[in-house]
Amino acid sequence: MAKDDVPVVTRRGHEDTGTGQSGGAVRISGVGPQHTPATRIWYGKVSNEPGYRSLPHHHGEAETGGYVLKGKGRIWFGPNYSEHVDLAEGDFVFVPPFMPHVEGNMSTTEELVWLTCRTPDNIVVNLDDVDDHALEGYRRA
Repeated sequence: MAKDDVPVVTRRGHEDTGTGQSGGAVRISGVGPQHTPATRIWYGKVSNEPGYRSLPHHHGEAETGGYVLKGKGRIWFGPNYSEHVDLAEGDFVFVPPFMPHVEGNMSTTEELVWLTCRTPDNIVVNLDDVDDHALEGYRRA
């Protein structure tokens, strides 16, 4: 049996933190090519502190699936980030490749935690920032 033919566990506190970031969205990698034998998947946790949001960004060619583990989030997208979808604990979301968006925590008191999976890797392309006022309903803590 080859070394790559066994399960690889990333223990809590030993996740890879050298992954792409975008402002107030902090990503840690549980499964990815940076620290496991994985070659076509990235799986991690994204956290937004109360009242914080990501920078505008997209994920290149990567297809992204997300699951809200804790909190209430919003994803702004479209022209000037004028459209949005709201998510709550237990909701799943798919973000298409190359779609510019902003992820935000809609609570000013509770953390927002997402589980996120991408193929082929955790691609993060940060874009020019937008003023908070451009994001409908957003307010900082």
